[in-house]
Amino acid sequence: MSKFDLTRLVIAVACIVIAGVFMLAKLVKKKNPITTKFIARTGLFAAMSIILYIVPGLTFGVPFFPAFLEFHFDEVPALIAGFAYGPLSGFFVILVKTLVKLPFTSTMGVGELADFIYSSAFIIPAAIIYKKHRSVKGALIALLIATVIQVLTSSLITSFLILDFYIFMMGFPKGAILGMCQAANPKITSLGWTFWAYVGVPFNAMKDAMVVVITFILYKRLHRVIDRIGENH
Repeated sequence: MSKFDLTRLVIAVACIVIAGVFMLAKLVKKKNPITTKFIARTGLFAAMSIILYIVPGLTFGVPFFPAFLEFHFDEVPALIAGFAYGPLSGFFVILVKTLVKLPFTSTMGVGELADFIYSSAFIIPAAIIYKKHRSVKGALIALLIATVIQVLTSSLITSFLILDFYIFMMGFPKGAILGMCQAANPKITSLGWTFWAYVGVPFNAMKDAMVVVITFILYKRLHRVIDRIGENH
């Protein structure tokens, strides 16, 4: 990674962090939003998300995509928590899951950073929209808008920032990563726009579609049980 690329990455991550802090400040404006009930509920869904994130066998690769990309469904508990208890709960599920996984990283923390950014871009917008429109129609609109935001965010950041950062941190030759991509799909001729078109967008769109369907089915069937969690606190 060149000095320019590293500077570009730092600036981009800083902008994302600032935007996240600003959004969280908006979320915590209400008086004392973090109660014992909130902690109990969020903790339960964080535990579910951790299991789905770190337990071997609960993630899997997909044909026609590079081997370093895997489907995992740890966003489902975070999305349910965001819908049921608010965007702050969904965010904390993502944060706790990421912090627990970090000591076991195999990517020098790059994969965890990427997952944190991508999940936040998906969960927080969906939860904010649903909080204002709590209906089946509102949920569908929230999931659709959040999917578009997440696909654009994750595909662009992966293609033009995270891959360069991963190569820099791991010390892999850029050609080796491109070779892995071309082994899965020969149409990928670079780690820029062709990676974005043939990997970034379709991979994230497929993953988000599966997360949306699973979340919608589970939340619709279990929302009464979910609403009662932590009532004795």
